[in-house]
Amino acid sequence: MGIKRRDFLKLAGVASTSLLPDLAAAEACAPDFDHSFGVLVDTTVCIGCRKCEWACDQQNNLSELKKHDFEDKTILKSHRRPSKDAFTVVNSFTDGAASDKISYMKVQCMHCNDPACVSACIVGALQKCPHGVVTYDAWKCIGCRYCMVACPFQVPAYEYDNALDPQVKKCTFCMERIHDGQPPACVEICPAEALTFGKRRQLIDLAHHKIKKNPERYYDHVYGEYEVGGTSWMYLASTEFVNTELPQLPADSMPDNTEKIQHGIFKSFIPPLALYGLLGLIMHSLRNDKNQQESE
Repeated sequence: MGIKRRDFLKLAGVASTSLLPDLAAAEACAPDFDHSFGVLVDTTVCIGCRKCEWACDQQNNLSELKKHDFEDKTILKSHRRPSKDAFTVVNSFTDGAASDKISYMKVQCMHCNDPACVSACIVGALQKCPHGVVTYDAWKCIGCRYCMVACPFQVPAYEYDNALDPQVKKCTFCMERIHDGQPPACVEICPAEALTFGKRRQLIDLAHHKIKKNPERYYDHVYGEYEVGGTSWMYLASTEFVNTELPQLPADSMPDNTEKIQHGIFKSFIPPLALYGLLGLIMHSLRNDKNQQESE
């Protein structure tokens, strides 16, 4: 059995000094994500079939729901967000100028180029990989949920009903499938080909080509090309994105601002790591006292 979260806390103080060189190296070697993987979502052709939800559910063993359970489209009328049991959801939206026109949009973790969740995680449980995926290591996670607060898309979900070993849950980008040379499950199953998987730069070029070729069909904006420093999942729509499920965000990445505050308060993260180390020692001491009392 692996080390539990409480055991990790005990090691945090010891590990604090070894983490500092890695942090410095990460800041000095920001990768270029133009050639990382991404997905372009064309909401103008999405039919709201929810097959992507079913494929995601099956790929990640999220629930006991059957395929026919995802054929109910009445649920699209209510706003939903990703949860621990649904890494992706499809919602409907209307064009601000044409309220009778209904469009559909799939939402999930955006796998940002410079993720706020990664910046907020003080133990490195979340990492941005060179191939574009934001990964999660449950072994390292201490359940602080700072990632949930930091995410501008409100994506990470927490297993509040899991009292023993709760985890943060979100889209994994089907990393195991990508490693095997396959697209994400949601992309593969999409019957309308609303989802295009490929290298980020090529997807951006494709998006602008579509806009140029059909200016009457698309609003001239590729969402995710620049928002919060750029994202791996990008979108096309027929209307301004303020009318859709996606928030209006600046081009500056979130960590550009939040890390200045964090570093100013925590001095390169030494105090919080030392604090967790101290808490670990206290917990270890209390457990020894308890064991001693029980043996007596």
